[in-house]
Amino acid sequence: MAEGDTILRAARRLDAALTGETVAATAPNPRGRAARVERLDGRRLDAVESHGKNLLLRFGDVVLHSHMGMNGSWHVYPRGAPWRKPRRSAWAVLAGEKQEAVQFGGPTLRLLAADRARRDPQLARLGPDVLAPELALEAILQGLRTDPARGLGDALLDQTVVAGIGNIFKSEACFAARVDPWRPVGDIGDEDLRAVLLAARELMLAAVADRRHAYAVYRARRPCPVCHGRISSRGQGDANRTTYWCPHCQA
Repeated sequence: MAEGDTILRAARRLDAALTGETVAATAPNPRGRAARVERLDGRRLDAVESHGKNLLLRFGDVVLHSHMGMNGSWHVYPRGAPWRKPRRSAWAVLAGEKQEAVQFGGPTLRLLAADRARRDPQLARLGPDVLAPELALEAILQGLRTDPARGLGDALLDQTVVAGIGNIFKSEACFAARVDPWRPVGDIGDEDLRAVLLAARELMLAAVADRRHAYAVYRARRPCPVCHGRISSRGQGDANRTTYWCPHCQA
């Protein structure tokens, strides 16, 4: 699933391409027509925002909400240039004077009234964004503390506690801070929790800038880069998302 770094990077790319322009909006795929994307035709894109794994394109009194899930994506092309995917698979096309943004797939694409978006249950329940300009660190700590028996790795994936962290940066941040992702949150001090959250933020912002991930433990096929021991992995939490960690360095 796309994590917060991917969404922030997409938001910046769309913002640079189309913000301030009046767009021609089309929906080649039935899914986009069901989302009423064509209602955006002739509207001005005022802003593009990200919150965790959610992308919000603001057009005056309406908002296009996109969640890319595992397979969704937004592409930006010079207008009229060939696309990397077939036209029939595009859910939404937003064309400006010189560039166009094309959205393919994902679990969520919907048009909301701007006033409804502010109180929409799916968006209102999100926790603070780990990549927000000002990190609400203490609010996230308070959210983590509400379930002290929960394993740290599982808690970091809870988007109602902290928005944007996914399986990659859950594992990488715990390793960077040398904290065991299996420890119950209640057994971890504030200093270590802050270190994990700040590591997640730093690693994700680096990924935004570099467009690539330098993995230390995630899906590791090589020994631990610090102790050279074997990286462990197994499913964690109700969703059984795989956690990767070094049993020696994160003991």
